[in-house]
Amino acid sequence: MPFSLHLLRWFALHGRELPWRDTNDPYRIWVSEVILQQTRVVQGIDYYIRFIDRFPTVGALAAAPLDDVMKVWQGLGYYTRASNLHAGAQQVVAQHGGELPRTYDKLLKIKGLGAYSAAAVASFAFGEAVPAIDGNVYRILARVFGVFTPTDSAQGRKEFFGLASELMDRQHPAAFNQAIIDFGALVCTFRQPQCGECPMAERCYALRNNMIGKLPVKGKRAAVRDRYFYYLMVRHGGHTFVRRRQERDIWHSLYEFPLIELPAPLPVEELMLSPDWAELIGDGHFSVLSVSEGIRHQLTHINIHARFIIVEVERAGYKLRADYRRVPIDELERYSVPRLIDAYMAAEPSLRYFRRK
Repeated sequence: MPFSLHLLRWFALHGRELPWRDTNDPYRIWVSEVILQQTRVVQGIDYYIRFIDRFPTVGALAAAPLDDVMKVWQGLGYYTRASNLHAGAQQVVAQHGGELPRTYDKLLKIKGLGAYSAAAVASFAFGEAVPAIDGNVYRILARVFGVFTPTDSAQGRKEFFGLASELMDRQHPAAFNQAIIDFGALVCTFRQPQCGECPMAERCYALRNNMIGKLPVKGKRAAVRDRYFYYLMVRHGGHTFVRRRQERDIWHSLYEFPLIELPAPLPVEELMLSPDWAELIGDGHFSVLSVSEGIRHQLTHINIHARFIIVEVERAGYKLRADYRRVPIDELERYSVPRLIDAYMAAEPSLRYFRRK
């Protein structure tokens, strides 16, 4: 029996019911696929529903301020997804009259639509026979067909795309793509695959050769590195200072307090003698109201070691006035911030010093 027929028969019995599968609206499919990048389905469903309720069309998303978009996205992580989605919606409105292009090649030119999400929109919404290849698909094809080319290499991406194109049911591209994604999520899983329930078990190269844990192959993993963040929560009357992160770095487009990042940990007493501190706090009188314990926050390839220092100042330093936005402390909840900052502000009792009148 052909590979695609095995998948489609399995999918007819076991496919997942998901809110974005009840529509062929390319915008809603696009939003769902962006949310599901690096996000578990069970977590993504609530975010998808909230996002569509707030921004029901491409036009609504394009017209919304970026701050509103980031606030709805807050807590989901990988924030460049949200800013790229917003920029892509504006591009669709400006260049395509608010209608997403109908082909894979044209979709690839929209910001926020990578190879996978462009293929998903093209096949799910428009019926184009193009494979949508995510980690589930790499895993299934590598195991069943014994493909050893690293999935994160240019050659690997080309090879897997070609193999998936040959295997897919060209009459039912949407069903094929949904089936193989679900099959990887439910049966051919990363850990403890359900080989006893797999209709491809007899033909699976990895199972026959006891290589389930060795396929697919990936290149060298990026080394995990440590970063040391010292956040200055500056109190100036009833106001504080924040800025939006714009660098090509983590937490793009989210707001944060004034940050001193160091290559290694430093006692706060020594930090207060540094030029970075003087630039931000200035040469006027200041009082340190609170210093948090060290907080470890883990991202994919980064361990952040953070401390929060609440400082009251009589006069803000030049860098604060020039580079940061002065905002009322009572209005901080309007700003989308990284989960690290949000969690600290929600849990830390010493913030009474920060919020006091």
